[in-house]
Amino acid sequence: MARLRRRACIALFLFTLFIFGTMMGLRTLKPSDGFSDLAPGLELEPFVERGERHAVSHEAVSLPEAPTSSDAKAPTPPMYYDLHIFYYMWYGNPHFDGKYLHWDHVMVPHWDPKISASYPKGRHNPPEDIGSSFYPELGPYSSRDPEVLEEHMNQLRAAAIGVLVLSWYPPGLADDNGEPSDSLVPFILDAAHRYAIKVAFHIQPYKGRDDHTVHENIKYIVDKYGSHAAFYKYRTSTGRSLPLFYIYDSYLTPPESWANLFTQAGSHSLRNTPYDAVFIALLVEGGHKRDILAAGYDGMYTYFASNGFSFGSSHQNWKTIKAFCDSNNLMFIPSVGPGYIDTSIRPWNNHNTRNRVNGKYYETALQAALLVRPEIVSITSFNEWHEGTQIEKAVPKKTLTRLYLDYLPHQPNMYLELTRRWAEHFSKEKEQWLM
Repeated sequence: MARLRRRACIALFLFTLFIFGTMMGLRTLKPSDGFSDLAPGLELEPFVERGERHAVSHEAVSLPEAPTSSDAKAPTPPMYYDLHIFYYMWYGNPHFDGKYLHWDHVMVPHWDPKISASYPKGRHNPPEDIGSSFYPELGPYSSRDPEVLEEHMNQLRAAAIGVLVLSWYPPGLADDNGEPSDSLVPFILDAAHRYAIKVAFHIQPYKGRDDHTVHENIKYIVDKYGSHAAFYKYRTSTGRSLPLFYIYDSYLTPPESWANLFTQAGSHSLRNTPYDAVFIALLVEGGHKRDILAAGYDGMYTYFASNGFSFGSSHQNWKTIKAFCDSNNLMFIPSVGPGYIDTSIRPWNNHNTRNRVNGKYYETALQAALLVRPEIVSITSFNEWHEGTQIEKAVPKKTLTRLYLDYLPHQPNMYLELTRRWAEHFSKEKEQWLM
Protein backbone atom coordinates (compact mmCIF):
# COMPACT_ATOMS: atom_id res chain seq x y z
CA MET A 1 0.00 0.00 0.00
CA ALA A 2 2.90 2.40 0.86
CA ARG A 3 4.47 1.69 -2.54
CA LEU A 4 1.11 2.38 -4.26
CA ARG A 5 0.72 5.69 -2.44
CA ARG A 6 4.28 6.66 -3.40
CA ARG A 7 3.57 5.93 -7.08
CA ALA A 8 0.33 7.95 -6.88
CA CYS A 9 2.20 10.91 -5.38
CA ILE A 10 4.87 10.75 -8.10
CA ALA A 11 2.19 10.56 -10.79
CA LEU A 12 0.35 13.53 -9.28
CA PHE A 13 3.58 15.54 -9.14
CA LEU A 14 4.42 14.78 -12.78
CA PHE A 15 0.86 15.66 -13.85
CA THR A 16 1.04 19.00 -11.99
CA LEU A 17 4.40 19.75 -13.63
CA PHE A 18 2.89 18.99 -17.04
CA ILE A 19 -0.06 21.31 -16.44
CA PHE A 20 2.22 24.11 -15.22
CA GLY A 21 4.49 23.76 -18.26
CA THR A 22 1.51 23.76 -20.61
CA MET A 23 0.06 26.93 -19.04
CA MET A 24 3.39 28.74 -19.31
CA GLY A 25 3.62 27.77 -22.94
CA LEU A 26 0.11 29.03 -23.66
CA ARG A 27 0.95 32.39 -22.07
CA THR A 28 3.52 32.96 -24.79
CA LEU A 29 0.95 32.07 -27.46
CA LYS A 30 -1.84 34.44 -26.35
CA PRO A 31 -3.90 35.91 -29.23
CA SER A 32 -2.78 39.19 -30.77
CA ASP A 33 -4.41 42.28 -29.29
CA GLY A 34 -4.43 43.98 -32.67
CA PHE A 35 -1.15 45.84 -32.20
CA SER A 36 1.31 42.98 -32.67
CA ASP A 37 2.92 44.78 -35.61
CA LEU A 38 3.56 47.94 -33.59
CA ALA A 39 6.15 48.71 -31.00
CA PRO A 40 4.59 50.06 -27.79
CA GLY A 41 3.43 53.64 -28.25
CA LEU A 42 3.70 53.70 -32.04
CA GLU A 43 0.98 55.12 -34.22
CA LEU A 44 -0.31 53.59 -37.42
CA GLU A 45 0.47 55.58 -40.55
CA PRO A 46 -2.79 57.40 -41.34
CA PHE A 47 -4.60 56.95 -44.64
CA VAL A 48 -3.96 59.48 -47.38
CA GLU A 49 -6.13 59.76 -50.46
CA ARG A 50 -4.45 60.35 -53.79
CA GLY A 51 -4.56 63.96 -54.90
CA GLU A 52 -5.24 65.55 -51.52
CA ARG A 53 -3.29 68.68 -50.68
CA HIS A 54 -2.04 67.43 -47.35
CA ALA A 55 -0.89 64.06 -46.17
CA VAL A 56 -0.54 63.03 -42.54
CA SER A 57 2.79 61.52 -41.59
CA HIS A 58 3.18 61.68 -37.84
CA GLU A 59 6.34 60.42 -36.25
CA ALA A 60 6.10 57.54 -33.83
CA VAL A 61 6.01 58.58 -30.22
CA SER A 62 7.51 56.66 -27.33
CA LEU A 63 5.30 57.41 -24.37
CA PRO A 64 6.94 58.79 -21.25
CA GLU A 65 5.95 57.48 -17.87
CA ALA A 66 3.04 59.49 -16.52
CA PRO A 67 2.03 60.00 -12.89
CA THR A 68 -0.14 57.14 -11.76
CA SER A 69 -3.70 57.37 -10.53
CA SER A 70 -6.39 54.88 -9.63
CA ASP A 71 -7.16 54.53 -13.35
CA ALA A 72 -3.56 54.20 -14.56
CA LYS A 73 -3.04 50.51 -13.82
CA ALA A 74 -3.91 49.19 -17.28
CA PRO A 75 -1.19 48.80 -19.94
CA THR A 76 -0.31 52.09 -21.63
CA PRO A 77 -2.30 52.39 -24.87
CA PRO A 78 -0.84 53.74 -28.12
CA MET A 79 -1.66 57.38 -28.88
CA TYR A 80 -3.53 58.30 -32.06
CA TYR A 81 -2.58 61.65 -33.55
CA ASP A 82 -5.35 61.49 -36.13
CA LEU A 83 -7.84 61.96 -33.26
CA HIS A 84 -8.22 65.60 -32.20
CA ILE A 85 -10.37 66.71 -29.27
CA PHE A 86 -11.66 70.18 -28.42
CA TYR A 87 -10.56 71.33 -24.96
CA TYR A 88 -11.61 74.31 -22.81
CA MET A 89 -9.47 76.11 -20.21
CA TRP A 90 -12.05 78.72 -19.17
CA TYR A 91 -13.17 77.20 -15.85
CA GLY A 92 -12.44 78.78 -12.48
CA ASN A 93 -13.32 78.44 -8.79
CA PRO A 94 -12.79 80.58 -5.66
CA HIS A 95 -9.73 78.64 -4.47
CA PHE A 96 -7.64 79.29 -7.60
CA ASP A 97 -9.39 82.24 -9.26
CA GLY A 98 -11.13 84.11 -6.45
CA LYS A 99 -14.55 83.26 -7.87
CA TYR A 100 -16.36 80.76 -10.07
CA LEU A 101 -15.80 81.13 -13.80
CA HIS A 102 -18.11 79.48 -16.34
CA TRP A 103 -19.64 77.11 -13.77
CA ASP A 104 -21.86 80.08 -12.88
CA HIS A 105 -22.79 80.57 -16.56
CA VAL A 106 -25.63 82.95 -17.31
CA MET A 107 -28.88 81.52 -18.70
CA VAL A 108 -28.83 82.89 -22.23
CA PRO A 109 -32.15 84.57 -23.16
CA HIS A 110 -33.92 83.63 -26.39
CA TRP A 111 -33.67 86.28 -29.13
CA ASP A 112 -37.49 86.49 -29.21
CA PRO A 113 -38.57 88.35 -26.04
CA LYS A 114 -41.96 86.58 -26.02
CA ILE A 115 -40.31 83.14 -25.94
CA SER A 116 -37.62 84.33 -23.52
CA ALA A 117 -40.27 85.43 -21.01
CA SER A 118 -41.30 81.79 -20.49
CA TYR A 119 -37.89 80.60 -19.33
CA PRO A 120 -35.72 81.16 -16.24
CA LYS A 121 -33.15 83.93 -16.16
CA GLY A 122 -30.07 84.74 -14.11
CA ARG A 123 -26.89 82.82 -13.35
CA HIS A 124 -26.10 79.42 -11.92
CA ASN A 125 -24.91 79.21 -8.32
CA PRO A 126 -22.02 76.73 -7.87
CA PRO A 127 -20.97 74.39 -6.41
CA GLU A 128 -24.39 72.68 -6.10
CA ASP A 129 -25.92 74.42 -9.12
CA ILE A 130 -23.61 74.60 -12.16
CA GLY A 131 -24.13 75.51 -15.80
CA SER A 132 -24.27 71.92 -16.99
CA SER A 133 -26.73 69.03 -17.17
CA PHE A 134 -23.92 66.69 -16.00
CA TYR A 135 -21.65 66.96 -12.96
CA PRO A 136 -17.86 66.50 -13.28
CA GLU A 137 -16.13 63.91 -11.13
CA LEU A 138 -13.59 66.63 -10.26
CA GLY A 139 -16.37 69.00 -9.16
CA PRO A 140 -16.52 72.62 -10.39
CA TYR A 141 -12.76 72.79 -10.94
CA SER A 142 -10.34 75.49 -11.97
CA SER A 143 -8.39 75.17 -15.20
CA ARG A 144 -5.49 76.67 -13.21
CA ASP A 145 -5.37 73.74 -10.80
CA PRO A 146 -2.22 71.69 -11.60
CA GLU A 147 -3.83 68.51 -10.25
CA VAL A 148 -6.86 69.00 -12.53
CA LEU A 149 -4.58 69.53 -15.52
CA GLU A 150 -2.64 66.38 -14.69
CA GLU A 151 -5.84 64.35 -14.33
CA HIS A 152 -7.14 65.69 -17.65
CA MET A 153 -3.98 64.56 -19.42
CA ASN A 154 -4.27 61.19 -17.71
CA GLN A 155 -7.84 60.84 -19.01
CA LEU A 156 -6.84 61.87 -22.54
CA ARG A 157 -4.03 59.33 -22.49
CA ALA A 158 -6.47 56.65 -21.29
CA ALA A 159 -8.66 57.55 -24.28
CA ALA A 160 -5.61 57.29 -26.59
CA ILE A 161 -6.30 60.77 -28.05
CA GLY A 162 -3.12 62.29 -29.42
CA VAL A 163 -4.09 65.93 -30.09
CA LEU A 164 -5.72 68.38 -27.69
CA VAL A 165 -7.27 71.32 -29.58
CA LEU A 166 -7.15 74.26 -27.21
CA SER A 167 -9.92 76.87 -27.25
CA TRP A 168 -7.90 80.10 -27.47
CA TYR A 169 -8.44 83.83 -27.14
CA PRO A 170 -5.69 86.42 -27.65
CA PRO A 171 -3.98 87.83 -24.54
CA GLY A 172 -6.31 90.09 -22.58
CA LEU A 173 -9.46 88.72 -24.24
CA ALA A 174 -12.06 86.16 -23.16
CA ASP A 175 -15.65 85.14 -23.76
CA ASP A 176 -18.51 86.78 -21.83
CA ASN A 177 -18.41 84.24 -18.96
CA GLY A 178 -14.67 83.89 -18.53
CA GLU A 179 -11.43 85.78 -18.04
CA PRO A 180 -8.23 85.93 -20.16
CA SER A 181 -6.47 82.57 -20.08
CA ASP A 182 -3.55 82.74 -22.54
CA SER A 183 -1.24 82.64 -19.50
CA LEU A 184 -2.32 79.03 -18.95
CA VAL A 185 -1.04 77.84 -22.34
CA PRO A 186 2.55 77.10 -21.18
CA PHE A 187 1.24 74.91 -18.35
CA ILE A 188 -1.03 73.00 -20.74
CA LEU A 189 1.84 72.47 -23.19
CA ASP A 190 4.13 71.21 -20.42
CA ALA A 191 1.49 68.86 -19.02
CA ALA A 192 0.60 67.55 -22.48
CA HIS A 193 4.25 66.84 -23.25
CA ARG A 194 4.55 64.62 -20.17
CA TYR A 195 1.82 62.42 -21.66
CA ALA A 196 3.03 62.51 -25.31
CA ILE A 197 -0.03 64.61 -26.22
CA LYS A 198 0.24 67.36 -28.84
CA VAL A 199 -1.55 70.73 -28.66
CA ALA A 200 -3.23 72.54 -31.56
CA PHE A 201 -5.11 75.85 -31.35
CA HIS A 202 -8.81 76.60 -31.85
CA ILE A 203 -9.01 80.35 -32.49
CA GLN A 204 -12.28 81.68 -31.06
CA PRO A 205 -14.23 84.68 -32.35
CA TYR A 206 -13.72 87.96 -30.50
CA LYS A 207 -14.80 91.56 -31.06
CA GLY A 208 -12.92 92.96 -34.04
CA ARG A 209 -11.55 89.64 -35.28
CA ASP A 210 -10.67 89.80 -38.98
CA ASP A 211 -7.92 88.68 -41.34
CA HIS A 212 -5.52 91.33 -39.97
CA THR A 213 -5.97 90.41 -36.30
CA VAL A 214 -5.81 86.67 -37.05
CA HIS A 215 -2.56 87.35 -38.93
CA GLU A 216 -1.19 88.77 -35.67
CA ASN A 217 -2.70 85.88 -33.65
CA ILE A 218 -0.94 83.28 -35.80
CA LYS A 219 2.40 85.11 -35.51
CA TYR A 220 1.99 85.39 -31.74
CA ILE A 221 1.15 81.69 -31.25
CA VAL A 222 3.94 80.45 -33.53
CA ASP A 223 6.55 82.81 -32.08
CA LYS A 224 5.63 82.13 -28.46
CA TYR A 225 4.66 78.44 -28.49
CA GLY A 226 5.82 77.01 -31.82
CA SER A 227 9.14 75.71 -30.50
CA HIS A 228 7.55 73.75 -27.64
CA ALA A 229 7.89 69.97 -27.99
CA ALA A 230 4.11 69.55 -27.51
CA PHE A 231 3.16 72.04 -30.26
CA TYR A 232 1.29 70.06 -32.91
CA LYS A 233 2.76 69.89 -36.41
CA TYR A 234 1.10 68.28 -39.40
CA ARG A 235 3.27 66.64 -42.08
CA THR A 236 2.12 67.67 -45.56
CA SER A 237 2.47 65.67 -48.78
CA THR A 238 5.51 67.80 -49.66
CA GLY A 239 7.21 66.85 -46.40
CA ARG A 240 6.71 70.15 -44.60
CA SER A 241 5.75 70.12 -40.90
CA LEU A 242 3.18 72.85 -40.37
CA PRO A 243 1.03 73.96 -37.44
CA LEU A 244 -2.69 73.29 -37.77
CA PHE A 245 -5.26 75.90 -36.73
CA TYR A 246 -9.02 75.52 -36.40
CA ILE A 247 -10.87 78.84 -36.90
CA TYR A 248 -14.21 78.79 -35.07
CA ASP A 249 -17.12 80.72 -36.62
CA SER A 250 -14.90 81.49 -39.61
CA TYR A 251 -18.02 82.29 -41.68
CA LEU A 252 -18.39 85.58 -39.73
CA THR A 253 -15.57 87.02 -41.86
CA PRO A 254 -16.14 87.33 -45.65
CA PRO A 255 -14.14 84.86 -47.80
CA GLU A 256 -12.47 87.70 -49.72
CA SER A 257 -11.01 88.98 -46.44
CA TRP A 258 -9.68 85.53 -45.51
CA ALA A 259 -8.21 85.28 -49.03
CA ASN A 260 -5.87 88.16 -48.14
CA LEU A 261 -4.38 85.84 -45.53
CA PHE A 262 -4.70 82.33 -46.93
CA THR A 263 -4.10 82.62 -50.69
CA GLN A 264 -0.70 82.96 -52.35
CA ALA A 265 -1.59 86.33 -53.89
CA GLY A 266 -3.17 87.72 -50.70
CA SER A 267 -2.14 91.22 -49.59
CA HIS A 268 -0.76 89.88 -46.30
CA SER A 269 -0.56 86.20 -47.14
CA LEU A 270 0.90 83.71 -44.67
CA ARG A 271 1.68 81.24 -47.45
CA ASN A 272 5.35 80.34 -47.88
CA THR A 273 6.29 82.41 -44.85
CA PRO A 274 7.54 81.18 -41.45
CA TYR A 275 3.91 81.44 -40.31
CA ASP A 276 2.37 79.20 -42.97
CA ALA A 277 0.09 76.54 -41.53
CA VAL A 278 -2.85 74.25 -42.23
CA PHE A 279 -5.98 76.36 -41.69
CA ILE A 280 -9.31 74.64 -41.06
CA ALA A 281 -12.61 76.55 -41.34
CA LEU A 282 -15.94 75.80 -39.68
CA LEU A 283 -18.58 74.45 -42.06
CA VAL A 284 -22.11 75.22 -40.88
CA GLU A 285 -24.30 75.84 -43.95
CA GLY A 286 -24.01 74.02 -47.26
CA GLY A 287 -23.04 77.21 -49.06
CA HIS A 288 -20.04 77.65 -46.80
CA LYS A 289 -18.18 74.97 -48.81
CA ARG A 290 -17.60 77.36 -51.73
CA ASP A 291 -16.74 80.24 -49.41
CA ILE A 292 -14.12 78.10 -47.62
CA LEU A 293 -12.58 77.14 -50.95
CA ALA A 294 -12.52 80.76 -52.19
CA ALA A 295 -11.01 81.92 -48.89
CA GLY A 296 -7.93 79.75 -49.38
CA TYR A 297 -8.51 77.49 -46.39
CA ASP A 298 -6.94 74.02 -46.38
CA GLY A 299 -9.98 72.19 -45.07
CA MET A 300 -13.16 72.24 -43.03
CA TYR A 301 -14.56 70.79 -39.80
CA THR A 302 -18.12 70.58 -38.47
CA TYR A 303 -17.72 71.02 -34.67
CA PHE A 304 -21.33 70.62 -33.48
CA ALA A 305 -22.18 67.33 -31.78
CA SER A 306 -25.88 67.64 -32.57
CA ASN A 307 -26.75 65.53 -35.64
CA GLY A 308 -29.20 67.52 -37.75
CA PHE A 309 -28.48 70.85 -36.02
CA SER A 310 -26.68 72.26 -39.07
CA PHE A 311 -25.83 71.14 -42.59
CA GLY A 312 -22.26 70.44 -41.53
CA SER A 313 -23.13 68.55 -38.35
CA SER A 314 -25.64 66.26 -40.12
CA HIS A 315 -24.08 62.84 -40.63
CA GLN A 316 -26.07 62.27 -43.81
CA ASN A 317 -24.21 65.15 -45.52
CA TRP A 318 -20.69 64.01 -44.72
CA LYS A 319 -20.31 61.91 -47.86
CA THR A 320 -21.20 64.91 -50.06
CA ILE A 321 -18.89 67.20 -48.10
CA LYS A 322 -16.02 64.71 -48.35
CA ALA A 323 -16.52 64.38 -52.11
CA PHE A 324 -16.40 68.17 -52.47
CA CYS A 325 -13.21 68.32 -50.42
CA ASP A 326 -11.56 65.52 -52.37
CA SER A 327 -12.32 67.20 -55.70
CA ASN A 328 -10.96 70.55 -54.48
CA ASN A 329 -7.82 69.38 -52.68
CA LEU A 330 -9.26 70.13 -49.23
CA MET A 331 -9.22 68.15 -46.02
CA PHE A 332 -12.50 67.14 -44.37
CA ILE A 333 -12.39 66.71 -40.60
CA PRO A 334 -15.81 65.53 -39.36
CA SER A 335 -16.60 66.28 -35.71
CA VAL A 336 -18.23 63.58 -33.59
CA GLY A 337 -19.64 63.80 -30.09
CA PRO A 338 -21.26 61.65 -27.39
CA GLY A 339 -24.46 63.71 -27.24
CA TYR A 340 -25.72 67.26 -26.87
CA ILE A 341 -27.72 69.06 -24.20
CA ASP A 342 -27.31 72.78 -23.49
CA THR A 343 -30.62 73.47 -21.71
CA SER A 344 -28.77 74.37 -18.49
CA ILE A 345 -27.61 77.57 -20.21
CA ARG A 346 -30.15 77.78 -23.08
CA PRO A 347 -33.33 76.48 -21.43
CA TRP A 348 -35.34 77.09 -24.61
CA ASN A 349 -33.13 74.88 -26.82
CA ASN A 350 -34.49 71.45 -25.93
CA HIS A 351 -35.20 70.60 -29.60
CA ASN A 352 -31.45 70.34 -30.25
CA THR A 353 -30.85 67.89 -27.39
CA ARG A 354 -29.36 64.59 -28.53
CA ASN A 355 -29.54 61.86 -25.88
CA ARG A 356 -26.49 59.68 -25.34
CA VAL A 357 -28.43 56.40 -25.34
CA ASN A 358 -25.73 54.68 -23.24
CA GLY A 359 -23.03 55.45 -25.81
CA LYS A 360 -25.04 54.46 -28.91
CA TYR A 361 -25.25 58.06 -30.17
CA TYR A 362 -21.47 58.42 -29.95
CA GLU A 363 -20.86 55.13 -31.73
CA THR A 364 -23.28 56.11 -34.49
CA ALA A 365 -21.39 59.37 -35.03
CA LEU A 366 -18.03 57.60 -35.01
CA GLN A 367 -19.23 55.07 -37.55
CA ALA A 368 -20.62 57.84 -39.78
CA ALA A 369 -17.22 59.54 -39.70
CA LEU A 370 -15.39 56.33 -40.47
CA LEU A 371 -17.56 55.69 -43.54
CA VAL A 372 -16.13 58.76 -45.32
CA ARG A 373 -12.54 57.69 -44.69
CA PRO A 374 -11.22 60.94 -43.17
CA GLU A 375 -7.56 61.61 -42.44
CA ILE A 376 -8.45 63.16 -39.09
CA VAL A 377 -11.51 62.93 -36.85
CA SER A 378 -12.25 65.65 -34.32
CA ILE A 379 -14.19 65.01 -31.09
CA THR A 380 -16.55 67.55 -29.56
CA SER A 381 -15.52 67.63 -26.79
CA PHE A 382 -13.34 66.77 -23.81
CA ASN A 383 -14.91 69.26 -21.42
CA GLU A 384 -17.53 71.56 -22.95
CA TRP A 385 -19.84 70.92 -19.98
CA HIS A 386 -22.33 73.66 -20.89
CA GLU A 387 -23.38 71.83 -24.04
CA GLY A 388 -23.17 68.35 -22.56
CA THR A 389 -20.68 67.13 -25.16
CA GLN A 390 -17.95 66.17 -22.69
CA ILE A 391 -16.27 62.76 -22.53
CA GLU A 392 -14.53 63.77 -19.29
CA LYS A 393 -15.55 61.70 -16.26
CA ALA A 394 -18.98 62.60 -14.85
CA VAL A 395 -20.66 61.31 -11.67
CA PRO A 396 -24.26 61.00 -10.43
CA LYS A 397 -25.32 64.05 -8.43
CA LYS A 398 -28.57 65.11 -6.77
CA THR A 399 -29.17 68.32 -4.82
CA LEU A 400 -32.28 69.94 -3.36
CA THR A 401 -32.93 71.71 -6.65
CA ARG A 402 -31.05 69.67 -9.30
CA LEU A 403 -30.87 66.10 -10.55
CA TYR A 404 -27.89 65.83 -12.88
CA LEU A 405 -27.60 63.40 -15.76
CA ASP A 406 -24.88 60.74 -15.52
CA TYR A 407 -23.31 57.81 -17.37
CA LEU A 408 -25.04 55.07 -15.36
CA PRO A 409 -25.22 52.09 -15.57
CA HIS A 410 -21.65 52.61 -16.82
CA GLN A 411 -18.63 53.94 -14.93
CA PRO A 412 -17.47 57.60 -15.04
CA ASN A 413 -14.73 56.66 -17.54
CA MET A 414 -17.20 55.09 -19.98
CA TYR A 415 -16.61 57.57 -22.83
CA LEU A 416 -12.85 57.48 -22.41
CA GLU A 417 -12.93 53.70 -22.81
CA LEU A 418 -15.31 53.88 -25.75
CA THR A 419 -13.05 56.43 -27.46
CA ARG A 420 -9.97 54.25 -26.95
CA ARG A 421 -11.70 51.18 -28.39
CA TRP A 422 -12.93 53.15 -31.38
CA ALA A 423 -9.46 54.65 -31.94
CA GLU A 424 -8.08 51.13 -32.27
CA HIS A 425 -10.89 50.25 -34.68
CA PHE A 426 -10.23 53.41 -36.72
CA SER A 427 -6.56 52.49 -37.17
CA LYS A 428 -7.38 48.92 -38.18
CA GLU A 429 -9.82 50.26 -40.77
CA LYS A 430 -7.12 52.55 -42.13
CA GLU A 431 -4.89 49.53 -42.64
CA GLN A 432 -7.61 48.04 -44.83
CA TRP A 433 -7.98 51.30 -46.80
CA LEU A 434 -4.27 51.25 -47.55
CA MET A 435 -4.54 47.67 -48.81
